[in-house]
Amino acid sequence: MSALSYKKFEDSDSGALPDKMTIFQDCLQAFNATPVNAKKCRLLLSRLMRLLYSGETFPSQEATTLFFSISKLFQHKSSSLRQMIYLAIKELATISDDVLMVTSSIMKDIQNGDLIFKPNSIRTLSRVLDGSTVHATERIFKNCIVDRNPNVSSAALISSYHLIPVAKDVVKRWTNETQEAVFAQKYFPSNQFNNSSNSSYQDLYTSTPSSTFFTQYHALGLLYILRSHDKMALMKMIQSLSGVNSPLKNSMAIVQLIKYITKIVHDSNDPHLANTLFPKLSNFLKHRSDMVGLEASKAILSSSLFTNEQHATAISTLQDLLSIPRTVTRFAAVRILNRVAMKNPEKVVVCNVELENLISDSNRSIATYAITTLLKTGSAETVDRLIKTISSFMNDISDEFKIVVIDAIKNLSLKFPDKYKSMLVFLSDVLRDDGGFPFKSAVVEALFDMIHFIPESRDSALENLCEFIEDCEFTELAVRILHLLGQEGPKTKNPTLYIRHIYNRVVLENSIVRSAAVSALAKFGLIDDPTIRTSIEILLNRCLCDVDDEVRDRATLALKLLKSKKNTSDSSNIIVSEFIRPSKLYSFPILEQKLALYISKGAFELPFDTSSIPQLSEDEIKAAEYQSKTSVTSTEPTRPTKSNRDSTINHSPANGSNEKNKFSEKDLLQQKYSQEIASIEEFSSHGPLLHSSSIIELTEKETEFVVLCVKHLFKDYLVLQFNVENTLPSIILKMVSVVSIPSNDYYEEDFILPIETLAPEAKGTIYVSFKRPVDEEGFDIIAESFSNTLSFTTHEVDPSTGEVSEEDEGFQDEYQIEDLDLIAGDFIIPSFVGNFSNIWDELSKENENVATFSLNSYNSTDGIQGVIDKLIENLSMMAIEGTRTFENSSNSHLLKLYGKCINGERIAGVIKLASNSKDGVIAKAIIRADSFKLSEVVLNSVA
Repeated sequence: MSALSYKKFEDSDSGALPDKMTIFQDCLQAFNATPVNAKKCRLLLSRLMRLLYSGETFPSQEATTLFFSISKLFQHKSSSLRQMIYLAIKELATISDDVLMVTSSIMKDIQNGDLIFKPNSIRTLSRVLDGSTVHATERIFKNCIVDRNPNVSSAALISSYHLIPVAKDVVKRWTNETQEAVFAQKYFPSNQFNNSSNSSYQDLYTSTPSSTFFTQYHALGLLYILRSHDKMALMKMIQSLSGVNSPLKNSMAIVQLIKYITKIVHDSNDPHLANTLFPKLSNFLKHRSDMVGLEASKAILSSSLFTNEQHATAISTLQDLLSIPRTVTRFAAVRILNRVAMKNPEKVVVCNVELENLISDSNRSIATYAITTLLKTGSAETVDRLIKTISSFMNDISDEFKIVVIDAIKNLSLKFPDKYKSMLVFLSDVLRDDGGFPFKSAVVEALFDMIHFIPESRDSALENLCEFIEDCEFTELAVRILHLLGQEGPKTKNPTLYIRHIYNRVVLENSIVRSAAVSALAKFGLIDDPTIRTSIEILLNRCLCDVDDEVRDRATLALKLLKSKKNTSDSSNIIVSEFIRPSKLYSFPILEQKLALYISKGAFELPFDTSSIPQLSEDEIKAAEYQSKTSVTSTEPTRPTKSNRDSTINHSPANGSNEKNKFSEKDLLQQKYSQEIASIEEFSSHGPLLHSSSIIELTEKETEFVVLCVKHLFKDYLVLQFNVENTLPSIILKMVSVVSIPSNDYYEEDFILPIETLAPEAKGTIYVSFKRPVDEEGFDIIAESFSNTLSFTTHEVDPSTGEVSEEDEGFQDEYQIEDLDLIAGDFIIPSFVGNFSNIWDELSKENENVATFSLNSYNSTDGIQGVIDKLIENLSMMAIEGTRTFENSSNSHLLKLYGKCINGERIAGVIKLASNSKDGVIAKAIIRADSFKLSEVVLNSVA
């Protein structure tokens, strides 16, 4: 008999689920037996719970039968059986009928005061009740919330969370009791632990000094939910719970309070409120609990609303935590510093000594974060030493952390391009190490960036990649490398070296790699060397016998095009070259958008039109890629001030994926503007849109009328787009327009497209078109300032009908908004150049303009780094050769900028910055361009 019983339950202990009907029948038999076998019932309940937790369910009738049978087990006094009963009731309550019949048994357990029964019964009761029966238990829950036993109080508080969706109005009436639970000290009455069976509970909750206050964490969460709709009540709660005399003793509760403060600061986006709440966060920085100090530091450093001095206090706390013996504390501190270094490495420089000590930390995760942080904060002099240190422990860390290191090295190579040799040696060494696809892909991507943005490293990096594909197990990486060899190999001094490596892939690899190799070989056939071209044709002819049709087709097409190149005119040669190796590529985000739109319409009888998709040159593509990899500024709109009406920089925490998508979103936004304007008949004669500015706020966000502006430049026109939002709930605006007056009358107003009706709490768009001026010499890049006034007629809304009364004639009104500046940066598109010195020498010195400025008007709290960011934003030029980042070890900086005007002219600038306590930031700007006037206009925009 025992053997049969063992066999019966063998499957339930294995991976297979027990049979549902068998469990159902066994439960009914055991639960209705007399006397009840507690051990057997507990075992059956555990199997029943396994079924329910795995997703199995019972029909309503069977679940109700089980529920009634389980309720009979309340007669047994076994505490372990009672705990399983509570679990089963909570699961069956959602699928059973008439579950309220068990309420009296549960309430009896709540009232008998047993330490084990009471908390579990409270949790179960909250799952059984519905909106109509919560009122009957309101007094019980209130008493349990303020119970002196923390187990009971926490159970009642957690149950209240579950009751909010069922009876939110009832739970709101428990606010006073919840607040009392936050302020009250919970403890275990000593007379309840005389029984040795309860000693484990006493050890659990009294092992640490703050453990007796864990109820505060649950109470604070519930209190926040009950007051989340009332900002004033939240502020009052924060004021009462923070400070020196804070009643909060539990570290988790304090961390939760810090998160609430952070959310309020983030949602308000108000610097004044941030300064008001900073003392609260500052007090938590000195808390004896490490987790509180870490959370407070992270809260301060995650917001740009706090000043540099306030950030420095958080950095100082993290600096102290780097020396804590606890591994988890050091790891958390160095990870926060690493994130800060991604955006503002100059702020973390003060921690370099502690970070260098962590390089030899026994925990390799901490050492990795320390070294990658040092790579972001280090100077050019420390690069070689840091890379040597990294090489010593690369084999001891996982691929995930190796990728973090590789990304740091990649960013460092763009920051210090002169140090490319040591970084190239490091990357070539780790490329030979064992690793998975993500790790190898990260190394290859880093080498790609060095080839694209550091021309001096191209030949050496290509040789390393050729060596890698000789024994590459990843087809995708081999295809990408072959594509790059086809692009960059023909530009090198010895292209035949790469031809050999590419043809080896045709002989040795699979069909996908062979196809990519054939396409790469075809690009070498465009080299103006008859010997090389003949060799390429011979190799391609050999590919015609390949077993794969894709390889044969590509080889046939390449041979046909190369043959036509030799026997046709120069114009045909250009077409062939563009087909094999195009000089321009489509904007992929816009191409994807257009294709998705084309497919969604389903009108396939019409061919797909590519004429509306902008094409980007190689320089434009590199410029977008370079800026997306080095930019740390946010794209949020900024509000100009009277002292500096140019758009200011607002930093946001660095996010790698956001930075990669930044320029894709910018392309899509530019395309959106083009489509919107093209759909308006009045703009049909303006021609294509050349450039659009970022969004500029002309009013505060809290005003009754919120106005944003975008500047659009066409060949002969300037269009100002004003996005207006009416935030008033009972006012309709009619004939809404903007009176925009240029200060010097250079720009002549063409027409205005007003908003006819702007409903309450609605948005609309106003367009103001100007003709662009041209001076006597034909120069059309002219800066200007516009004063703006919002003009409209107001009508009150009838609350009963929601419409304007016929008797309401309206009231003509005006609303003054901020002035708008059209500056040189609005005419310039950032561009990338591989060798800045060559471009600088090509631009004539006759077109050079030089001036010295005091840049105190920038009023930057970030010192020289803040001035650099604002100069780049105002001039709309790209920082070249890693000059975007300022090293705190010096009081001076050399900024190299490059861009192209919308008329095609080139502009380059060298700005020497110096800082001292007396004069602030001084700049000597040297600007060269293809025309003297353009360099003069750009120079005037520096100050």
